[in-house]
This record gives sequence, structure tokens and C-alpha cells, in this order.
Amino acid sequence: MNYDLIIIGAGPGGYEMAAEAAHHGLQVAIVERDVLGGTCLNRGCIPTKALCRCAEVVNTLNEASAWGVNTGTVQVDYAAAVERKDQVVISLREGVAMLMGQPGITLLQGEASFVDAHTIEVAGERLQARHVVIATGSAPRGLPIEGAELAMTSDDILSMTTLPQRLCIVGGGVIGMEFAGIFAAYGVEVTVVEFCKEILPPFDKDIAKRLKSVLSKRGIKFITQTAVKALARTGSEMVVTYDAKGKEQSLLCDAVLMSVGRQPVLPQGLDKAGVEVGRRGIIVDEHMCTSTPAVYAIGDVNGLCMLAHAASAQGKVALAHILGQESHVNLNIVPSAVFTTPELAMVGLTEDQCAEKGLDVMVKKSFFRSNGKAVAMGEPDGLVKMIVDASTRRIVGCHICGAHAADLIQEVVMAMNANCTIDDLVNSIHGHPTLGEVVYAAACQF
Repeated sequence: MNYDLIIIGAGPGGYEMAAEAAHHGLQVAIVERDVLGGTCLNRGCIPTKALCRCAEVVNTLNEASAWGVNTGTVQVDYAAAVERKDQVVISLREGVAMLMGQPGITLLQGEASFVDAHTIEVAGERLQARHVVIATGSAPRGLPIEGAELAMTSDDILSMTTLPQRLCIVGGGVIGMEFAGIFAAYGVEVTVVEFCKEILPPFDKDIAKRLKSVLSKRGIKFITQTAVKALARTGSEMVVTYDAKGKEQSLLCDAVLMSVGRQPVLPQGLDKAGVEVGRRGIIVDEHMCTSTPAVYAIGDVNGLCMLAHAASAQGKVALAHILGQESHVNLNIVPSAVFTTPELAMVGLTEDQCAEKGLDVMVKKSFFRSNGKAVAMGEPDGLVKMIVDASTRRIVGCHICGAHAADLIQEVVMAMNANCTIDDLVNSIHGHPTLGEVVYAAACQF
């Protein structure tokens, strides 16, 4: 064998696994057909968060003016925000390149295809390894409707430097909400069309409704329980035709963003390797092993949890299995976040999911408006919703809407991972004044 391990795809799951495998003394080849960092770094997590930060600053300036603060002659320039976004991506990509340059790792550029379970072909060269890991990620998914090709994907909209006056976002999920917040901050008239009853279907409905209320006050329009049927272009305008409770209607806009989810990117030759593919992606077991023992699949390509940090965690699980070690990573406790203003974050089950499972739980809430730090920051909009098992008093889920929610949720993730009770959290001293006291306030009510 040329290598101990071949990894196809240099996104977060792939490059982090490569670095850790090399640290354990394995000889690793990592193959990337595009640029280092995958979707997350180049067309997903990082560039959108850079733009979200710029939007947050714009919103803060607007609020400061309302407080009577003279913000001077600060100009809001979206092109400058795009330039900053690109600089952030380039800087972090260089960091990944340095990481992949360490001893024990061979980086190969090109499209990888399976010859058999142990053999990969890249740019006419055949490589062999004891184990192969597929970490090829995902791509934007579109609706099978007339005119779908007229819509932009999240990839397309990130490269846009001039703003449309009116933007229609098809899909009210995480991607749709983040772009809605970004463009609304820059004065774009944003309309979100969502098929479900509420935006952000995976999130707790109380949290989703609160975000919707805040964004509505910023001028974002929401049309829910609506199915988009067709897109068409009339001159310089786009026509979005949709079905709202059995009645066909339409709206005019200048651009359409299609954000209805993502689909796995599958490498060529999976049949030659004997790898089975299901409805969501490549089928894997609890060790991330596919139907072929020598081949693993981590990240978006297996469809289990399409989050960058989930891919990294799955890589740890797979590597432990390859090394013959026991993994202690709990893949059932995975936080997720939406980087709007305010932020959303969640971990564990929602209240509705608890009801569906017949769990006996207690639910308590605390509000940012009662937190001194949040009020001083000018961030009083928000809440923490804590869900606790009534018999064991262990945390079942936590849902946050408010400033720095993505950071606050980590305390609860740690508590759940350590199998702590809600009393353990209450007995932990929280600094004052801090936003963490909002989580503490919810816990103290049990």
C-alpha cells in the first residue's frame, strides 16, 4: 500500500482528520479537486459569517443612531463587505495549506475516483491505501420547478458585489435566514417564501417565532405555508409564482435565491468499491464505516448531520475505529446555530419532539431583557428555553435566541455531554454581569 489512509475531500472533516491521523503516525494522502477548506471555508460557514458580522455592525450603527449617538459619516458599502469576506477566506485557506504541509500528509490536486475499495485514481495516477475516507461534502439543492435555473444558489450569491433592490428567498431554513438578515441590513427588500408553517423547521417553534418577529420589524416579509411553483423572467424582473393554501399568487423581484437544502456530492466509482448509497447519502454505521469495511464516509456526504463541526466529529469517530481505539465522541449531542441578528442556537430535542416521544419533561424560560449585560449592550431581544427530564433532571434540550447564542449554547452542550443534571448547572457560579447568566436564570427555575 502507498498510504495508510486516503481522504477524498479537504473540507473541515477531511483536513482535520488528515492532521490528526498524521499526528498518530499514519501516512496520509488527501485529495482535493477544488480549493482547500471545502464548502465551509470557501462557500459556506466562513464567508457567510464574515458578511453576517458586517450586517451586525450595520444594524448596530442604526440602533446607535436611534439612541442619539452620532455615528458620523460612516458609509455602508456592500462591496467593501465582500472584499473583507474574501480576505478572511484567503487568510484561513492559507492556514489550512500550512496544516496540510506537515510531515505525514501528501496533498494531491484533482478528481478522485474509485478503482476498487483500496485503490483511488487521481489525475491518471493510482494510489492505494488500507483505508479510504470519503469526505466530499454537499452542494446546493434546487426545487424541480419550471425556471429553477433562473435562481441563484448560495454559491452564486456569495460572489455578488452589487445588491438587488428586491430579493426573494425561497426557503426559510438556516441559509435563507442568514442571507435574509445580511441583505436586509443593506437596505434590500427581502421576501422569504417558506413551505412549512414556520421558518427554521428544525428549531423550537418559540425560538423561530421570536426571530421571525425581530426580522419582521426590520422589514423582512415572510410568506409561510407556501409552495413555489415556478420562476420566470419578464424583462429585468423575476416573477415568483406560488401556491398559498390552494390559491395561486405571484410576486415580483429583481433576484431569487434558492435555499432549500443541500445534497451529497458522491465521488465516482462507488459501485466498484461496493459502497451503498441511500436516500440521504452514503450509508454508514456508528463508526462511519460504509458497506465496504475499508471505506468510511464522514460529513455531508453521509447525510446524517450537515454541519461542519459534525463532519469533524465524525472524522474523530472514524479515525478511532481505524486505529482500533474506542471513540468517546457523542454524535447525539450536536449544537447548531443561525448567525442572524440576534443569533439562534440549539442542542438536543425541541419541546414538540419531546411530546412526540412521550417524554415527561419540564420547560422553563428566561429572557434577555432581565439580564444586565444584555440590556447594557442594547441586546434585550432574546430568550433561553431549557427542557429538562422530569425524573432524572438531566437536560434534554436548550434553545436560545439572543446575542452570542452560538457561544452560550456551549455551556449546555458541555453539561449534556458530561451527563450533568440541571442542579449541577445551578451550582456552578456564573460571573456577573455576563450573558451566561441568562442560561443560569433559566436553570434556576427548575
